Amino acid sequence: MTQWLKRPASVEMLVVATGVVCALLLALPGETVTTKYLNDLFIFLDGVHRVSLGQVPNRDFHTALGPLVYYVPAIGYWLTGSFGGAMPVGMGLLVLGFALIAAHVVGSRLRPAIGLPVALFLILVTAVPANLGEGIRDLSFAMFYNRIGWSGLGLLLIMYLQPVYPHRRQAWLDAVCASALLLLLFYMKISYGVVGLAFMVFMLLFSRQRLWVAAALAVTIVIGLAVEASWGATKAHFDDLLLAGEVSGRIDQINELAEALFRNLADYVLFTVFTILVLWRTRSLRDFLFLGFCAGSGFMIINQNFQHWGVITLGAGAAVAAEILARTQPAAPKDGKRPLLSAGAPLLLLALLLPSTVHMTATLGLHAGLAATRYGQSVPLPNFEQVRLARLWSEGEHPAFSRYLGSIADGARALDELGEDAGHVLVLDFVGPFSAGLGLQPPQGDSTWYHWGRTLDDDHHLPAEEVFRDVRVVMDPKWAIESWTAEGLRRVYADHLTENYELLRETADWKVYILRDEPAETVSRSRDLDGDPTTAEGSSPTGG
Repeated sequence: MTQWLKRPASVEMLVVATGVVCALLLALPGETVTTKYLNDLFIFLDGVHRVSLGQVPNRDFHTALGPLVYYVPAIGYWLTGSFGGAMPVGMGLLVLGFALIAAHVVGSRLRPAIGLPVALFLILVTAVPANLGEGIRDLSFAMFYNRIGWSGLGLLLIMYLQPVYPHRRQAWLDAVCASALLLLLFYMKISYGVVGLAFMVFMLLFSRQRLWVAAALAVTIVIGLAVEASWGATKAHFDDLLLAGEVSGRIDQINELAEALFRNLADYVLFTVFTILVLWRTRSLRDFLFLGFCAGSGFMIINQNFQHWGVITLGAGAAVAAEILARTQPAAPKDGKRPLLSAGAPLLLLALLLPSTVHMTATLGLHAGLAATRYGQSVPLPNFEQVRLARLWSEGEHPAFSRYLGSIADGARALDELGEDAGHVLVLDFVGPFSAGLGLQPPQGDSTWYHWGRTLDDDHHLPAEEVFRDVRVVMDPKWAIESWTAEGLRRVYADHLTENYELLRETADWKVYILRDEPAETVSRSRDLDGDPTTAEGSSPTGG
């Protein structure tokens, strides 16, 4: 078994097999289970609905997220025909592709004792349906783009090492893998792409790997130009990014930086140990710059994320450091004993990666089990029956989201009573679940999500003429999932709403407005709907 593991092909097979298992755990149940950030999940499902109907990100709707955030789950939807299968199946396919790249990168550069743990770690970061740093019970596909960004960047950083088990076409395989990772990062969330590009420019400084690095950059540029030729929305995407950056791109308080450091302090301490050992062994400025890049870029990224833990670049950098220590070990003495430092480096790496690996494995397994048994409360919209809200061993945020589902059911009834006149609905809240959940035609010119203080504020928001240019029905929640966002949207768009829409009716949880230019018979018929209006207000949880 030991001799079998020493062969690069054997390591690659194990890495691919790991990816296959993780992908099957995600995809086979065909359902989505969440206990947290249900509103974030609706962002992606709304985007899936839009692109399935032919809308194009940043051309037909605004978003600061990359287009792959919507197209990855859209592939899952196209394959399954189910919104419940969209996220897990789309992510399962992405995990398979990631595992193939990881097999090449890890198999050619890291010995098994180092490569297998870090490959398993990065694949699980990609696959786990939970925000990094949160509990095993906190199941959610929210912010999945951050996990993909971290794992893709981590795998790219491992390519700092020269291959020790080169393939016949090593340079070209390296170029293809690196360009695939760069494109994934750029079109998923641009901040990871910028860091990945900076790393590739850094790699150009060193002649031994310059060929594949230059080829990867060339391939990335060519594909990027081809994408722009068909997408045609790069400028619009940057405009949306700039708008979001003006709202949330600054960190004004030193305590925010300190909190991010202290939450990841244990990882930084272990990484510092690796850095000291490597520099003591190699005395290399290049190694110093690389390890500093891992620590600094990761710290910068995590301060832009809603994330409690997980500077994944530290794990990737530590794996590279462990491999450097193993490669630079002195010749073994006559008694055959390995030097203590080289023998201990893989164990130190395991200490860094193993707790999180076990945690993510348990989380992925929990989601698979719950999805397979159809556990939880279905979202009360016809197209979302395979999306479930679960209550586990502690309530957590379940009461708030259960109340949210009640308000969604109430809003769905109001829209259903509009009959053919429903559609082109804008919700004055964090996200609108009705277009995708009811199969309605979505508006154009609005956004898939609004988050007060992160994507808009009083001074920075999309013009009302753009947001409402294709909106027929406005749903104003009395019980919002993100109260600050709902209040802000009402405030900044109040004048436009008053001038162009009229209150059609009120329900327990909603005020329903309709465009004044609607045909008179539509308004008359809708006003005849039964039910007395009520003004009961609901309390709002903090949005995720």
